[in-house]
Amino acid sequence: MATAGRAIEDFVRGRTREDYQAELMLRSAVERQFEILGEALRRLTVLDPTITTEISEHGRIIAFRNIIAHGYDTLDGDIVWQAVTEKLPVLLREIDTMLAGTRSG
Repeated sequence: MATAGRAIEDFVRGRTREDYQAELMLRSAVERQFEILGEALRRLTVLDPTITTEISEHGRIIAFRNIIAHGYDTLDGDIVWQAVTEKLPVLLREIDTMLAGTRSG
């Protein structure tokens, strides 16, 4: 999850929503990493449902992955960009906290 999230950060660094909308390769890269992130979280939920409670919007993240994977024709670029700019930083902090807890525990 952390690797996919950091990849998204790298892809969009110095980019705008307009860049995202205009560049198929950028959209494809960001959306693919969100798919990977959501699938990893889904699998973690199956393995250990209690640990995913440390991710505040885990259910929405998994649902977002499903929309990207299966409802790509209805995907709203503004919603994806909002996830990149507003939701991803929070998610990465939560993942980092969760990983720090598993390393020390």
